[in-house]
Amino acid sequence: MRVLHVISEMGSGGAETLVAGMVSRGEEYGWTSAVASGGGFRADALAADGTPTFPVPLARRSKVGVLKAAWAVRRAIARFRPDVVLAHNVGASVVARLALAPGRRRPLLTVFHGVAAADYPAAARILRRVSDRVVAVSPATADRLTASGLDSPTVVRNAVFARPPVFGRAEVRASLGVPERTPVALCLARLEPQKRHDVLLDAWAAVEGDAVLWLAGDGSLCADLERRSEALGRRIEFLGTRTDVPDLLAAADVTVLTSDWEGLPLAVLESLAAGRPVVATNVGGIAEVLAGGGGIVVPPADPAATAEALNTLLSDRLTRESMAAEGLRSIERDYDAHTLMKTYDELLRLTLGGER
Repeated sequence: MRVLHVISEMGSGGAETLVAGMVSRGEEYGWTSAVASGGGFRADALAADGTPTFPVPLARRSKVGVLKAAWAVRRAIARFRPDVVLAHNVGASVVARLALAPGRRRPLLTVFHGVAAADYPAAARILRRVSDRVVAVSPATADRLTASGLDSPTVVRNAVFARPPVFGRAEVRASLGVPERTPVALCLARLEPQKRHDVLLDAWAAVEGDAVLWLAGDGSLCADLERRSEALGRRIEFLGTRTDVPDLLAAADVTVLTSDWEGLPLAVLESLAAGRPVVATNVGGIAEVLAGGGGIVVPPADPAATAEALNTLLSDRLTRESMAAEGLRSIERDYDAHTLMKTYDELLRLTLGGER
């Protein structure tokens, strides 16, 4: 089965991580994979490993941009000749539908990673028109799509494609100038409005002791957040886009995510798989992931609750270890990469067989 993934970019986000993992494991299930995207370090890594990659200009929600992106994806389809197209999120699905020329019928499946609450009705309306099947990455996301008018989205929970760290805790901390015993919280998130780093910085002002906050990611809010952090008088390190997430997780004590909305963030799953407890907002599928332990769920836009949770975990090693063990059990039980790949393989082959 020849599978073409269409996605806006292949940088450090969760959807990009999922695509890279699915491509890397696809051969085990009889897939020949390719990726059409706006590029990024994950696309470069896949190309270096021999995966066909095709450049697609970012659509940027303009009609001209969408048409240019569709023409690029059409060229990728002509060259790669996929059996099925797997589009990640709504914009990529629109582009892929426009790119699929009349004639030979190639199914288009959408993997829906989530949108802001106000955007669900529009997303459901578009996906009804362009997609042959919609896969939601968590039950919570599927429920919202259904409530917005999309019939029977399929749920396939995101999973962790584990990568071992290259360097250990002591080496990574030494490279970033952090002593061994200093508590470290790590936030793996693009510096964009959705992720609400402003809430995190307000919370960090109330975190006790000499703890250090690492912000791994880049984005449009970087300069503003750097100025804001300087006024706090606390140690906050902006690490930029990183390709060594397993190493950072090995060196951190906890991770934190203060998003306004999510689907099922890979950052949370990767943290639990690395044995790191999580403080995260109660949005999307996060509460479901942490229901069996593994971290503390806090309300969105609540710096006080976020600070209290961080203080609890950063100051209490036994609590961290207990939650880490619970998180690992959750990952092994419910978020296994083989289960994800097997389910997608069955879905794609079923759809190729003609069932919508």
